[in-house]
Amino acid sequence: MEKLIITAAICGAEVTKNHNPAVPYTVEEIAREAKMAHDAGAAIIHLHVREDDGTPTQSAARFKACMDAIKAVCPDVIVQPSTGGAVGMSNEERLQPITLDPEMATLDCGTCNFGGDDIFVNTENTIIEFAQKMFERGIKPECEVFDKGMIDMTIRLNKKGYIPSPLHFNFVMGVNGGITGTVRDLLFMKESIPQGSTFTVSGVGRCQLEMATTAILLGGHVRVGFEDNVYLKKGVLLKSNAEMVERIVEIAKLLGREIATPSEARQILGINKK
Repeated sequence: MEKLIITAAICGAEVTKNHNPAVPYTVEEIAREAKMAHDAGAAIIHLHVREDDGTPTQSAARFKACMDAIKAVCPDVIVQPSTGGAVGMSNEERLQPITLDPEMATLDCGTCNFGGDDIFVNTENTIIEFAQKMFERGIKPECEVFDKGMIDMTIRLNKKGYIPSPLHFNFVMGVNGGITGTVRDLLFMKESIPQGSTFTVSGVGRCQLEMATTAILLGGHVRVGFEDNVYLKKGVLLKSNAEMVERIVEIAKLLGREIATPSEARQILGINKK
């Protein structure tokens, strides 16, 4: 199997210090968490940004400050900004980070109920708009899919030329309103993507470790971090993102998967370093 790419989703847009005091908000906290996760084995830092009080923002200026701070302490790491932002943000708000020309960014490929009255809206036209703007800037999209229908949408837009090959997916599993985080459903998702595609698995909450381990065995890649889960195990809060990255590295080694460096991740994903 090819080497394992580990992505660290270090803060997200919704999780707060009330959930776990170690969740980073400030530029300094974000850079510190990114470096620790990278040093532990993460090749990609999936990045949301916050104001100092924890308010989620898609401000290009705030993204630049955080990305510059991350690159100052781990210059080779791949920084992957989110264009998902937070529920309720406009397309214009969400797209701000791509003006910084990152190597990679997320492309959400469908609409999902997030519980209560929260709806994460991504119409077909929104997906096409985001994909076209990423393509114009030479940004590798990671296609975020929360269920099988979003895979089908991605494939359809790929065939129409909006999303270039080879496709890279992130299966977000265990979200309220999305596909459940079970081995059965992960196998279903894996078998639904085109040959030659790559995939990462993001298990949310209590399913994180099972989904990560299964992804390693299936030849996929893994995302962990505070965005998806703030616990090391039931009742025990993570001290840092790096603590879960270290656990994934340990499991991968036991299962015979070597860990990809950022340079090796670029080669696997077909990214040309900017």
